[in-house]
Amino acid sequence: MNIQQEFCDKYEFRTIHADESETATQIEAACFPPNEACVLPIMKERVRLAPDLFLVAVDKRTGQMVGFINSIATGERTLRDEFFTEPTLHDPKGKNVMILSVAVLPEYRNQGLAREMMRIYLEREADRNRQLVVLTCLEGKVKMYEKFGFRDCGESGSAWGGEQWHEMVCELN
Repeated sequence: MNIQQEFCDKYEFRTIHADESETATQIEAACFPPNEACVLPIMKERVRLAPDLFLVAVDKRTGQMVGFINSIATGERTLRDEFFTEPTLHDPKGKNVMILSVAVLPEYRNQGLAREMMRIYLEREADRNRQLVVLTCLEGKVKMYEKFGFRDCGESGSAWGGEQWHEMVCELN
């Protein structure tokens, strides 16, 4: 059995449901410090405006959401702080995607789940004719995202959460 099949046997990968904003917010809170985590009102707006830009992983054994990727689409090529707080900046026709969260509950980490979620996510967005996928990460995560197919563009202009981020770009089409 190949690794992709193993993940499909363990997890369901799908878009977020309208009633899952609270769960996504709880996962964010478990994965990010308070100054970086998305709060419930903003998460609800993201889910309302761009549910198709979420990819959630659900543990088939427990039925629990254990991780997700969420983003918005835009015509812009650089991730700016306002994307985190203004879900209305989402442009459904945007050719570029700004990833706002990659979150996996701590007890599900170090098993390749984030890598598999990202593989599925990038493939899905390429199929939608997106051009770029952009995210920011702390320096300690740069090598991980490079393994996922992203290129480090150096320090980001983003100061979200009072941190110094690296902007990572994956060219799709």
